[in-house]
Amino acid sequence: MSTPSSEPPPGQPPGPQTGPETELEHDAVWRRLDLRMLLVHPVNEVIRFLPFLVGVFLLGSGGEDGGPWHYLGVAVPIAIGLFRFFSTRFRITSGQIELRRGILGRSVLTAPLDRVRTVELTASPIHRVLQLEKVVIGTGSAGSGSSGGLTLDALGNAEAHRLRAELLDRAGSTVPAEPGEIASVAPGEVLLRFDPGWARYAPLTTSGLLVALAAVGAAAGPFFGNNLEVRVANSSAVDQVREVALPLLLGAGLVGLLVIASVLGILGYLLGNWDFTLTRNSTQRTFDVRRGALTTRATTIDLDRLRGVEVHEPLGLRLAGGGRLNAVVTGFGRRTAESKSPLVPAAPQQVVHGVAELVLEERSPLEVPLSQHGPAARRRRYLRAVVPGLVVVAVLVLAAAAGDWPWPLAVLSLALPVAGAFLARDRYRRLGHALTPGYVVVRWGSLRGRRDALARTGIIGWNITQTFFQRRAGLVSLTATTAAGQQSYEILDVPEDVAVAFAAEAVPGLVEQFLTRQESAPPAR
Repeated sequence: MSTPSSEPPPGQPPGPQTGPETELEHDAVWRRLDLRMLLVHPVNEVIRFLPFLVGVFLLGSGGEDGGPWHYLGVAVPIAIGLFRFFSTRFRITSGQIELRRGILGRSVLTAPLDRVRTVELTASPIHRVLQLEKVVIGTGSAGSGSSGGLTLDALGNAEAHRLRAELLDRAGSTVPAEPGEIASVAPGEVLLRFDPGWARYAPLTTSGLLVALAAVGAAAGPFFGNNLEVRVANSSAVDQVREVALPLLLGAGLVGLLVIASVLGILGYLLGNWDFTLTRNSTQRTFDVRRGALTTRATTIDLDRLRGVEVHEPLGLRLAGGGRLNAVVTGFGRRTAESKSPLVPAAPQQVVHGVAELVLEERSPLEVPLSQHGPAARRRRYLRAVVPGLVVVAVLVLAAAAGDWPWPLAVLSLALPVAGAFLARDRYRRLGHALTPGYVVVRWGSLRGRRDALARTGIIGWNITQTFFQRRAGLVSLTATTAAGQQSYEILDVPEDVAVAFAAEAVPGLVEQFLTRQESAPPAR
């Protein structure tokens, strides 16, 4: 970007300008992305068209000579990449940022500067080699693209950092930089630095568990397929293997797959969170998160749009004394990438709680005693966790009595209701809610345990729902609606009178208008 010019751009009447308009006037003309992207866009298009190119070459190889079609199949994606670069332009005016793109059909995406929620800088390996960064401007507007923002792929490192500083400092406190310089930004206070030893928690996260299940499924399919073929060919041999070697083989294979999945989970964790750094910039009132080994990401969260935190404590992490921390930020749909806003990756619990205390600037949401939901809620936990296991046991016992199922497996199935009872006990123990001067606190879940602290000022409504079985038990589900994070935070299985009183106390004046007061009956004559 160049420095502001004293002459107005074409089409704009002259006159004195002050504040952020003067600062951003130099961007009022349409500009292209960095010229070095000519080395990236064509390669990206070739990768996108790779299945088509493989088909062209395979079909062409069937004849004597493929002719020019081979080269044309490669030239078309490269041309599209070049046209995509030359047809993409952007500009920043005094009030909004605009992105114009398109080859045949042209589209112009706009976003007001005061709608900017986050600014994320991403650099893949090829971007880092070329000293480029992709700028993702999160606005929370559905009209700004499918992701709720604008993407500039890509700008030079200095240009990207300067653009982020200007977008997040709309009040004009940042001093305009000279050409080729980065706008001056006050150094931030580092709240968290990554510890490679935290990788031990990676296999215990939900993503690590999914990797393990995928590996087990991928390996178990061929194994059981081959086993079925042997059974048809020689059932007696299969019976001998089943009685002696099959359990050992299955155990060894399962252990091996879990080890491989754990290693892959650890590698993924290190690549995604390497050099994770959380910084608080008091001058610009932002939280800055930087992470990544091969692909680096730098995300900036506006402090004024922070509405709380989510402490994720799934069963594996909780047993190992770990957890994760996400920010609850306004202006994003629940499915957008910005809505997750990680503040701490899988790490020790004391680290997660320490950062949450610094972010919330109070510790009470993490330590406040929670109100439990009573005997009816406990009974629902046990019924839903134990009864399905008892049904499975009954079916397997009947099958074993009929000779269609081995008795040892039927006896082992008795572990299902026992495990369900322990699960129900843990689910009820973790079920609770509380109210602090600034936050609504909700805790729920065993396998996917969470503790959410939502700012009371960020709640815009309450939903009270009741299923058929909840109505018979006198319970309801109370859901706080908000424009932040997942947009709804549910308190499960609360007595109806407790739910109404809690909602009225949390946000005074919001639910009173819907309440009906029962008048006392007149005295009998």
